[in-house]
Amino acid sequence: MSTKLSNTTKDFAAGGSHASPSATPAAKKLSVLKTILIALAAIVILFVGIVAIQPSDFRITRSAKMSAPPSAAFAQVNDYHNWDAWSPWAKLDPNAKVTFEGPSSGTGATFTWSGNDQVGAGRQSIVESRPDELIQIKLEFEKPFKATNTAEFTFKPEGGQTVVTWSMFGKNNFIGKAFSLFMDCDKMVGSEFEKGLASMKAVVEADGKTNDEGRKSNDETSTKAE
Repeated sequence: MSTKLSNTTKDFAAGGSHASPSATPAAKKLSVLKTILIALAAIVILFVGIVAIQPSDFRITRSAKMSAPPSAAFAQVNDYHNWDAWSPWAKLDPNAKVTFEGPSSGTGATFTWSGNDQVGAGRQSIVESRPDELIQIKLEFEKPFKATNTAEFTFKPEGGQTVVTWSMFGKNNFIGKAFSLFMDCDKMVGSEFEKGLASMKAVVEADGKTNDEGRKSNDETSTKAE
């Protein structure tokens, strides 16, 4: 009888050993899935943490010297109708839809635009205008993402020239912080500021040269008349 019991026990053990392999693959799959989910959760938490510690404030600034009086450069910025001649974004989408609201220039002048993916859509309004010194603009972006920032232009005479400084500053939201991890925003936007300032320099210096030639011609005419 003991022999039969022993054999039965062996058979049961053998049966058990046959059952376990069929359950093991499912358990392994579940274990792997749990590991993947935990790893993904850890990556998400790590990413959110890295984004959260990025600076909340940003400021992008570029400057250029122009052989023109502050009033000449100031006039280019204070009237949105002049921006088409030097704004880098006007060149990125010449077919963008634009509208002008409020005064033709100075505080309260407003400009809205809607264009391709490179320029997006938004609205900007002059909130402060100090003749030949400073212009501050409220920027409200709608596309490709919503954001509200401030643009600022200063005009400082220096040795017969004018130093024009173009800045943009504001607060980075979560999307802005995340974007800055993959893109150098200072380089990307700053390079456009540099192009814009170079174009403005060409415009005001050409205007100055034309005015000088006009005055010279008038002086010569007056001299001959005398």
